[in-house]
Amino acid sequence: MPKYFLLFCLLCSGIAIGLSGCSSQGTNLTSAQSQQKDYNILQEYFNAAWAMDTLWDDGLAEVAIYDASRTVYNKVRHFDYTIITVKEDFNKAHNVKTDDYTRDDLFPVMKVNEFARIETDNYPYHYLTSVFVHRSRPWALHKLTASSQEWCGNTFKSITDASSVFRQHFNSYFDGQGEGSRELPKNILIEDQLPYTLRALRFSDTLQFEANVLELQQTNKASEPLIYKAHIASIKTQVNGKPAWQVKVQLDKDKQNIYTFDARYPNHLLQQQTWDGRTLQLKKISRYAYWENPEI
Repeated sequence: MPKYFLLFCLLCSGIAIGLSGCSSQGTNLTSAQSQQKDYNILQEYFNAAWAMDTLWDDGLAEVAIYDASRTVYNKVRHFDYTIITVKEDFNKAHNVKTDDYTRDDLFPVMKVNEFARIETDNYPYHYLTSVFVHRSRPWALHKLTASSQEWCGNTFKSITDASSVFRQHFNSYFDGQGEGSRELPKNILIEDQLPYTLRALRFSDTLQFEANVLELQQTNKASEPLIYKAHIASIKTQVNGKPAWQVKVQLDKDKQNIYTFDARYPNHLLQQQTWDGRTLQLKKISRYAYWENPEI
């Protein structure tokens, strides 16, 4: 009798453990799964076909020049800021724009280059940030590189897709930030991509949602980046008497960025004002093959 009782107890324990395991698998998500679920929710607020328009297949780049300002050394500096937007075909082997269009590992991205030269009292700052976003998912970052150069030194940062996470590599001239890497969550937008990504919103007076926004990478620092739980909303407005959409990104209770887009496709960024004093005002926009150095 004790032997049968022992077998009965073991059987019950096994069933209990099995049921517990099934219950856990059915209700708990891994961190990566949870991030992907949160990230996928973003797609309902964006037009996935925004960059699929044939406009972007003409072989030319959109070159937008802005009157810009940014505070450097406690003084507002005025300069030109250039945003270049163009479709490119990447290859998976090298994760860069391909030179061989017969490859079978190609995929399309939208490249957004953001360039500035800022004069200060002693020397200039140079910034170039390259943002690569999946063409069919304007909210989905594929790769980002950010570099700064000034007389004190160079800083370089990259963010690449590492499957379940983003991987950031950095190299700067600041103590404690000399060289290293870190993991970043996948369920984020990056502040540097917003001038492009927000163009693809499903604009309406009722549009509002929450998103994780990683702070600006166009800096000369390589410190651990902040991630804001931001509130994003759009409202109708006008610029020079023409319809536009204003998008407010409330990073936290004290920090707000405002982006204004033309209501007409392709929804050019007209104005930008950020919590830290960076401003953009569109002054010229054209489409041409800038890499051929045309006379314009």
